[in-house]
Parts: sequence; structure tokens; C-alpha cells
Amino acid sequence: MAKLPKGTRVHVDAERITYDAKTKIATALGFVKMTYGPYTLVASKVSFNQTTGAFDANGSVEIREPNGNVMLADSIDLRNQFAQGFATHVTTLLTNNGTITAEYVKRVNRNITIFEKATYTACRDCKTRSGHPLWAIVTDQTTHDSKTHNLYHVNPKLQINGATVIGLPYLSMADPSVTRRTGFLLPDLKSGDVYGFGVVTPYFWAITPSTDLTFRPMWTTYQGPVADLEWRQKTETGQYNLRGFGVYQMHDLPYPENGPVRGAVESHGAFKANEDWNYGWNGTFATDTNFLNSYGYDERKYAVNDIYATGLWDQTYVSAQMLNFGSMRNTIDPNILPYAMPFISGQTIYRDLPMPGQLELNWNAYSLARQSPQTPFPTVNDGTNQTRATTQMNWHTQIYTDVGAVVTPFANLRSDILMSENVPGAASTFESQARVLPAVGVDMRMPFIANLPYGQSIITPVFQVVSSADEGATTGFGNEDSVTLNLDHTSLFLADRFTGTDRYEGGTRADLGVTYSLIGNNGGFIRASAGESIHIAGQNSYVAGSGLSNNESDLVAAIVFQPWNNLSFSYEARVKNDLSGLNRQEAVASLSFDDFSTNISYLDFGAEPAYGRLYREQWVAADAKVKLSDGWNLFGGVTYDFVASVLAQRTIGIEFDCECMNFKFAYTGTEDSVSHLKEDKVVLSIQFATLGKTGVTAKF
Repeated sequence: MAKLPKGTRVHVDAERITYDAKTKIATALGFVKMTYGPYTLVASKVSFNQTTGAFDANGSVEIREPNGNVMLADSIDLRNQFAQGFATHVTTLLTNNGTITAEYVKRVNRNITIFEKATYTACRDCKTRSGHPLWAIVTDQTTHDSKTHNLYHVNPKLQINGATVIGLPYLSMADPSVTRRTGFLLPDLKSGDVYGFGVVTPYFWAITPSTDLTFRPMWTTYQGPVADLEWRQKTETGQYNLRGFGVYQMHDLPYPENGPVRGAVESHGAFKANEDWNYGWNGTFATDTNFLNSYGYDERKYAVNDIYATGLWDQTYVSAQMLNFGSMRNTIDPNILPYAMPFISGQTIYRDLPMPGQLELNWNAYSLARQSPQTPFPTVNDGTNQTRATTQMNWHTQIYTDVGAVVTPFANLRSDILMSENVPGAASTFESQARVLPAVGVDMRMPFIANLPYGQSIITPVFQVVSSADEGATTGFGNEDSVTLNLDHTSLFLADRFTGTDRYEGGTRADLGVTYSLIGNNGGFIRASAGESIHIAGQNSYVAGSGLSNNESDLVAAIVFQPWNNLSFSYEARVKNDLSGLNRQEAVASLSFDDFSTNISYLDFGAEPAYGRLYREQWVAADAKVKLSDGWNLFGGVTYDFVASVLAQRTIGIEFDCECMNFKFAYTGTEDSVSHLKEDKVVLSIQFATLGKTGVTAKF
């Protein structure tokens, strides 16, 4: 602690102050508040000896130190400008929400403080029924060096609910003011079929205030050591990391593709160039597709690698990327995964126009390549190379009539340039086309509002007509971003219902629907909608399975019912237009109380091979969480696949959570609906606030 400047004055606020000229002792009584440089002392009685420079305080003593810590004591004796002192029955409140209690505390110089019979915990409010803190470190003696920011413990013991779990003869650690310090971190335990049992012993090296290196070697019983090294650095404009993994496998396994040497590199970066522009990257590259998953480092199926820049100013947004998709499972052929260099898009909104309404200019372009052409789904063929550039202007305005109707006319103008190579089924190996696709339409809505004794009712008929140029032939071009399609109440009134821009909805159609809302006086509500689309003229861009391939589309409907905050129910469906069957339905129910919550969902989707869903999907899922007592929670969930007749996922676990500790023990089991491959995983983790986290992960 810094020495106070010579001549620093003491400011005292008290109910009564007396001074004995003979002993040169000043005494402040009552509620005493004394300020001495950066120190603040509060007590019932404070005496100051002018000869020795000693302060003696008694009765509910509180002293606030320059570092922000607050010391509470029965009595305290401070000397030599607070550089030396002695206190009894002390409680120190630290800035990291930790607490140190001790029978007495002695400060021998400005930097060294000794706590005798000390207890440290971060559990200020988490107490057990016996009155003990949930966890604590109890020592015979703890010495704090504020200059080196170290704590030295003699005979430290970790206690949980007052019972000793582990003890050591000596322990040195950083004090709570240290946010990063070179040294070992808490170990982790793992297990897996590939490497057997593993122990991770992380070591953190704080190289500079903005740079660090973390070693996380995993010592395994079957494959030997696995290297794991991560470099991190912060700069004035952002931060980045670089992490590498490597192993020389001692035992051969069937799936390594490049011999016994296996490894991977990951890196992420995010930077701010100026007020308008940000840039960065994300990358994962491995020697073989299954390395990171088999060693428990990354469970993703695909790696999305990119270098990006984004800009945002006024009413303009721009995004530019260099994209690569990598396989992270040996069941996925990396040769069919594309890379896009570049993929760029942007939007500018114009509101100050010489005519009513708002104008948007959207543009996007990509140049994409892959090693092998693919036919992922029926009617969807992707070649080895494809380049597309698209610009689209969208204009709309809103008109409010005297009778309350809302009329929204709109117009869109789109232009495309497309070039593709080696698309399966194309007339030639190279195809190119330029096209202009205009569209006009109008959306009309008329709300009817009624105030009822139990709430407000609003019914709104909706009518929309859209006329667009025909899309034209598409067999010569790949479909990279418009494969999936979901016709429901949210997409019914979109001008173009494809999810991307590789496909375009042409022709003339009318969309009819109605929405209804009932808003209850008690806060509950009902919202419902229904409608369909009628293709009138021109080319229909959709094929079977979309719900839009016929002149009359499937009917779509949805309802949300929430009678009060604790209960909600939603249901949506897509029905054949002759009501002969359901093509899609989904229901979700949620119930929530203070000590119990649950969600149940049911989904039934018909197969749509042309739009990415090769098989029917039908499953039910449920999850629940029960608050037991004193921070304990029991949770679990199941997912059952009716089509494959398998329990696709099951989870059960117990968790304890409070401000100073989190404990979780959970089991998760999965079974793939197609391959029927099973995986079971058990995770146990425990985290002590201010101390660290450790855990065990086992796959079998």
C-alpha cells in the first residue's frame, strides 16, 4: 500500500470529540467517521495518540482500504500511517465478492498482512442449514503480500458444508485482485473410445498484459499424450486466438485417413477497423475429418471457415466473405462441400424520395466451387462451379383509407447474371444466362375491432395479389441457397417465398387469409391466422412437396393461446386444399411455475425430397425442470422418433447453482434415426466462484 504524503490531514466527523492535553490523546465518540487520505474508518469510538501516531478504534469497526476491500472488526489498532496494525474478530469483504474471516489480523508492514485461523469463501448468502458456508478454505494461517499479490496458506483445507474434503500442508495462490497469472489451472478428466481415459493438466502463461499462452496437454491411457496449445492476444482494435492440437497415435484405428499423426488448427479473430467497418476470421482445419470429434474437442459436423468484413453506416449495410465449408465427420465427403470466394451482399434503404414510400436496393454475388458435382436431393443438382450476381430494387408505401383499411402497393425489379459448370442434367458443361425479373403487387388489410367485456377482439381479412415475370428454365443452374422451403402462416404473404436467391417465384398469384386476435383484460390472449395461395397465371416455380405446386396451395393455419403467463399452447398446420390430409403439423405446450417448468412439443412433417427432407419426420419431445430446495434442480428430457421407432435423445441430470458454486451431473444418450448409431455421455462439472472450474466427461 502506498505511503501517505507527509502532512496528510485527518478529517473526523463525530458526535463528540475530546482532547487530553497532558496525554496528547484525542478521542471521538458516537458515530465516528474518519478520513485519512484514501482510508475511511467508521467506529463507535476512535482514539488518536498524537505522540505515537497510533489509532485505536472500538465498537463495530469498519475500515475501507484504497484497494476497495472493507474490513470489519471488533477492535483495531493502526500505527505508522496505517502501515502496521492489529485487529480482532475480523471479517474482510473483498472486491471479488469473497470474504475472509479470522480470529485476529496483524499487519507487520505496509505490504504484509497475516490472518490467523482464517476462512476464505465466496459464499456470502449461500449458507447450509447448519450455518456453514457452502464451501470454504480454512487455514491455520494466511499471509497476504499486497505487493506481489500472493496468498500463502498454511495447512489449507477445502471444506464443503463444514466437512473437510481435501487438505494440503501448504498452498500458494494469487489474491483476488489478480485476474490473470501464470500457473497451473484446475485439471479436467475425460474418456473416449479412441483414447481411453484422459487427464487434462492446463498451464496458463501470462506473457504480457495483452498476450497469453495456455498449454492443455491431455495424458491418455491408450494413445499417449495429446498436445493442445492456445495463443491469445488483444490489440487496440480487437482480439484473436490460435489453437493447435496434435497426437501421434500409439494404436491404429480404422478411420484415420493420413496415418498415426493427427492434428488440427483453430483460429478466430474480430477487429474494428473504424466506426463503420469490422473484420475478422474463423477457421478450423484438421488432418482428417474425425479427429476433433473423436478426441472430444469439437462435436460439429461441418466447419464454416471464413474471412469477413462488415460495414454499417447511415442506411447502408455491406458484408463480404471468403467462405469454406469443411467436413468434421468421416461420414461426410469433403469433396462435395463448396468454397465461395467471394460471397458478398449489401443493402441500402432510401426514405427521402420524391415520391411516397421507401426504396431498398439489395445486391449479392458469389463465386462458388467444389471438387465434385453433387445431386443432394431430387430436382436439385449442383455443379463444380457457379457464379451469380443479383441486384434487386424493392419499393413499397402504405396508404390508410378513411374506413381503416391498410393498402400497401409494392414493386420489385431484379436482375441476375448466372454462370455454372458441370451441373448434372444440364445441356452442356457450361451454362450462362442474364435475366431481368420484375414484380408488382398490392397487399390489402381491413381490421375490424370490437371491445368486449372480457377484452378486445380484432379480426383482419388479408388479400394480396402479386404478378411476377416467369423464372424460366433452371436445369442448367445449381441451387445452392434455396433448397429448403417452409410454407406456413409466416411466409404465405411474402413476395418471394424461396429462402434464398438462386430460385425465384414467378407467375401471377392471389393470397387470401385472415388473422384474429383476442386480447384479454387479464393479459391473456389468443392469436390465430389461416390462408392459402392461388396460382392464377404464368410459370409455377414449385414442384411436388412444396405445398405450392398446384393452382390452389395447401391451407396453412396457426393458433397461439396463452390464458395466463404460466401456460401457453401453440399449433400450426399445413393441410391439403381438399382437407384430405395433413402435410405438416406442429404443437408446443409450455407450463411454468416458480418451482416447476415443462415443455412438450410434437412435430409431424411429410417428406419433401425436392426441398431437403427425404423422409417423413414425426417425433415428440418433452423436457422438464424441477426446483427441489436450497438451489438444487432436477432436469431431464426425451425425444422419441416415431418413424424410426427409436428414443433419439434422452437426458437426465441434477444441478446445484448459487452465487458461489455450480455443480452439474448429467447423462445424455442419443441414437441416430438413420444409422442407429448410439452414443452415451456423462458430464460432471463443478465450479467454485473465484477459484476455478473442473470436471469429468465420459463417452461410451
